[in-house]
Amino acid sequence: MKERPTRTTRTNRTTWTTRLTRLTRRVRPPDRYQVVQSLKAAGAAAIAWAVTGWWLEAPMALMAPWAAVALVQGTVYRSLRSAVQLFLMITAGTLMAAGAVLLTGNTMTALLIALPPAVLLGNWARAGGQGLYAPTTALFVLAYGSYSLPAVGHRLLETAVGAAVGIAVNALVLPPVHSQHVNKLAYALPRDCARLLRELSEGIRDGYDEERAERWYRSAGDMLGALMELRTARGWASESFRLNPGHRLRRRAPAPSDAWDVLWARVGDRLLTLTLTLWEAASERRGLPRPPPGALAGLAALLAAAAEVCAVDQEVMEHGPDEERRGRRSARLADARRALAGTREHLQGSDVDAEASLGSLLAACRALLDDLTPEEGLTPEAEEGPATTAG
Repeated sequence: MKERPTRTTRTNRTTWTTRLTRLTRRVRPPDRYQVVQSLKAAGAAAIAWAVTGWWLEAPMALMAPWAAVALVQGTVYRSLRSAVQLFLMITAGTLMAAGAVLLTGNTMTALLIALPPAVLLGNWARAGGQGLYAPTTALFVLAYGSYSLPAVGHRLLETAVGAAVGIAVNALVLPPVHSQHVNKLAYALPRDCARLLRELSEGIRDGYDEERAERWYRSAGDMLGALMELRTARGWASESFRLNPGHRLRRRAPAPSDAWDVLWARVGDRLLTLTLTLWEAASERRGLPRPPPGALAGLAALLAAAAEVCAVDQEVMEHGPDEERRGRRSARLADARRALAGTREHLQGSDVDAEASLGSLLAACRALLDDLTPEEGLTPEAEEGPATTAG
């Protein structure tokens, strides 16, 4: 007779199912760039293997596809730079291993002599991730017993062929350009700001607790992390244009200048200050009183209007400016300033602690509106930033 599952068994199954579902959501499928680069690396390895193994009849054709796969990098410039580093590391590892075994005549002794300096060289030299190839090449040479002068020459020739194939494939077959990621991250900044400002407005209007205020503060911190990611993406985009023969063949699209990053970094700082003050006012440990209800209502209206300003900035970035958007943005900004002026009246008659919390909130809101006022959203047309390629 089949036993019925107990409550504990059913609970465990539910728990594992939940964990598996969460893990599935976190694991993102590979994007187009990753698929293309993987296929290019595999194709480069096959070509390098065919050239060295069939045409040159190399005795150890492994070195060529190994180098080809390693040099299909994220940018053409990085492939060229890594090729020099990789070739130097492989040459050093090969010569160390061959010299040690010719000197001692014993593979084990040669391993003890050649491996420490090869590892040290890989860690000490400014070779980045290519430093690992010095000790691994030394191990390959000793393991295969290919340390004669002709064998050493073959190793270096195979490496050179693989490097040339990897660079050629990366540069001539859909050369990677990363500017599309820059635009995507830049356009997301006003959208994320608008979403957080709406959440703040609704929470202040409906009432919030310490846990909700803490989530707001963490969301504001995530925005600053997104700015760091944007700076990194700009570096990749700039590097991807260097020595890239195919970037002129891609569709060109305007991108916001660096001033866009500065603006939204300031806005992110204001939101961090706002959310921190709201969190402290909601915390029982701090003992900082919340502002009076009338002030909170005015603050909610102010933040709602500021959210609409950021939402218009997102529309302008995606679709371009027009008179309707300019007028709507100016109107929402004027509404926010009127709400700010009305909320200031609640500073009179408040106790010292309540005045401190409200004053901090109003100062951050005033700075936020000042940051959003003069640049008209810093659109690509308003800022003469460098044109980049969508790809």
